[in-house]
Amino acid sequence: MAPQPAASRLMSRFSPLKLMACGLVVAALGMFGVAPAGAQAGGEVSGIWLTQAGDAKVRVSKCGGGICGIVVWLRDPIDPATGKPTVDDKNPNPALARRPMIGLPLFSGMQPSGPNRWSGQIYNADDGSSYASNVAVTGPDTLRVEGCVGALCGGENWSRSSR
Repeated sequence: MAPQPAASRLMSRFSPLKLMACGLVVAALGMFGVAPAGAQAGGEVSGIWLTQAGDAKVRVSKCGGGICGIVVWLRDPIDPATGKPTVDDKNPNPALARRPMIGLPLFSGMQPSGPNRWSGQIYNADDGSSYASNVAVTGPDTLRVEGCVGALCGGENWSRSSR
């Protein structure tokens, strides 16, 4: 029998079925409040974080016993329709809809809810609404940011940025 190419060996070792099974185990542990070993390694929350999509950077700092998050950089800071800096135009409050996106506060009432974990509200500039939120440092360079509507939560991982 001829030896398998390296790519084939790698794919059989990490087959989609095996990866899915591992994902289900991790998800089940998460439902019971048990974090995978790697997720327990925290880090410092303060710093500049790049969103998962890479379209914004947020400065997270300690404030008022909790944390604050302010937009400090946008990939596309100029609105192509107006030629001016991007504003919070999805906000239902007309006075707030004119505020610039750079400098926009994203977190409100983010208070400690566990080690390296905070809970409060997060503002979503894509729809002008605020949602219940959980933020957790899951590694030295990873910030897990979740937003919830009722019992349904979704989230993404932000990466620490050097600037």
